[in-house]
Amino acid sequence: MDVNSIRLLAAAAAIGMGTIMPALAIGLIGSKAVDAIGRNPEAASKVQTMAILAIAFAEAIAIYALVIALILKFVS
Repeated sequence: MDVNSIRLLAAAAAIGMGTIMPALAIGLIGSKAVDAIGRNPEAASKVQTMAILAIAFAEAIAIYALVIALILKFVS
């Protein structure tokens, strides 16, 4: 394998793992938020706000993984 092939495999691994884990986290956050709203509908606005904020933080991790993959692909 040459250096370019290894660089492409590293970029693919970075974006692969960097999207799978945040996707699982977003699904878990969403399911727990719906469960919490189902148990206590009066707290729906607070739960929804916190869930959206947590989903945004989890999505930021996927964006960081994309940046790392692009750096591995084009800069190294």
